[in-house]
Amino acid sequence: MVNKEIMMMKKGGNIDYEYLSTVVRDKVNDIPPSGVRGQLTVVGAGPGDPDLITLKAIKAIKSANVILYDALINIDLLKYASSEAEIIFVGKRKGCYLYQQEQINELIVSRAKSNGHVVRLKGGDPFVFGCGSEEIDYVQQFGIKTQMVPGISSALAVPAYQGIPLTKRGVSESFWVITGTTKSHKLSQDVVLAAKSTATVVILMGMGKLDEIVNVFLRENKQDTPVAIIQSGTTENEKFGIGTIETISQMVAEKQLSSPAIIVIGEVVKERVRLDSVCEAIIHKTVSV
Repeated sequence: MVNKEIMMMKKGGNIDYEYLSTVVRDKVNDIPPSGVRGQLTVVGAGPGDPDLITLKAIKAIKSANVILYDALINIDLLKYASSEAEIIFVGKRKGCYLYQQEQINELIVSRAKSNGHVVRLKGGDPFVFGCGSEEIDYVQQFGIKTQMVPGISSALAVPAYQGIPLTKRGVSESFWVITGTTKSHKLSQDVVLAAKSTATVVILMGMGKLDEIVNVFLRENKQDTPVAIIQSGTTENEKFGIGTIETISQMVAEKQLSSPAIIVIGEVVKERVRLDSVCEAIIHKTVSV
């Protein structure tokens, strides 16, 4: 069954966080029956479009006794869950955590031992800045069987939906995928290294560090390098902005772009213009499809 916290979250109701902290503590401290062993399946939910999920992921969701899901998954995917499954939201909303990572780890172990099959449903691919491997490492200490179902990473799919190839012969020979914000809440130094290359640079979780990122590329005299920012990519709420290193901050302010968003830096961003012209032709029915 879907717990009351989820229903409140979906309906936009006011949440009593003091109450929820009590709920979290109670769930984490559940004592499972002795000798009962379960299973954890870490599942990639894809970048946002519910159609961009694998058949194996759907099978895992259907077989789950408990589903722990994050904020960036599409809620429509929960329709595949059994009516008997317990569904718990463990994500982050507007910087507020209902569960810390340590609590999620303990909750996985508790529910796996008491209920059986736990599906940890994560946005994108759980092994690309998704803490999927950390959760697997933790629960394996308790003799719990683990399985991983990869997902389509937003780092790849979101630019593709906007017609931006990450590589193209004669334009870009490689690409970097970098977290904009490290565990210590600082800008990754890999951005500095990437800015020195000719590769396409894809930055996740970087909107809060955008000014720092811009300054890194300006120091490399790359003020004219094209930049695309895609918010809520592959969803009906997708927003898009394009500019250069020199103009991107102004564009973000004008279009009011914010997290969750992906930053794409490199000459490949120019390739989107060609797709635009084709799309316009299709819309006006001047091209047969």
